[in-house]
Amino acid sequence: MNMKHCITIHDLSDIDRAAWEFLKEIGNHKIVAFFAPMGAGKTTFTTAICKALGVREDAVSSPTFAIINEYKTGTGDSMYHFDFYRITRIAEALDVGFYDYIDSGRLCIIEWPENIEEILPDETLRISITVNPDDSRTVSWED
Repeated sequence: MNMKHCITIHDLSDIDRAAWEFLKEIGNHKIVAFFAPMGAGKTTFTTAICKALGVREDAVSSPTFAIINEYKTGTGDSMYHFDFYRITRIAEALDVGFYDYIDSGRLCIIEWPENIEEILPDETLRISITVNPDDSRTVSWED
């Protein structure tokens, strides 16, 4: 049976707590895809997750042009941050070595996974970020 998870991010001052809670709740999942509209806070939340993992905050940026950024966590492990916003062909994702990264066993966070849906592995944790009327965000998924 699938379990439904929901984390509310009340405002930016609440985002670090939400990131810690998110990391605790996703457990051993390594491939995390954020499905959310433009401006919902995918990069902002990814930055908070990175910070919780000990990545230097100034190292985190959306890899819109590079497609992928690699960060070092506080334990020295690599993690990967993808942004497929500008991808128009699956081949572009494959050209950056997508499978090598997602097979690495390291945490992979994917923005705009809609653009590479057909090559997302089955074990991808599909996360929705919803903007609520009061401007809070709800991060939700089933596992």
